[in-house]
Amino acid sequence: MKRTTICLPDTVASIVEREARRRGVSVSELAHQALLAYLGLGGDEPRHIPFAGIVRSGYRHTARDAEEILAAEWDPSRDR
Repeated sequence: MKRTTICLPDTVASIVEREARRRGVSVSELAHQALLAYLGLGGDEPRHIPFAGIVRSGYRHTARDAEEILAAEWDPSRDR
């Protein structure tokens, strides 16, 4: 396990300490749980990807050929 130090404003540190006491865990354990939840790695449910499946190309090979399709369609001179 790796130790990491973070800096928090006093108000945030107080809230974190109070929440850790309320849950009966250390501040370190609360931070560990919060990071896992934020990264979608905690719990038994798979991470929800909000944009997945919102469009359909109508073709079954789109995901497989995504890089090739992007190379053919992407205009590198276009401003981003």
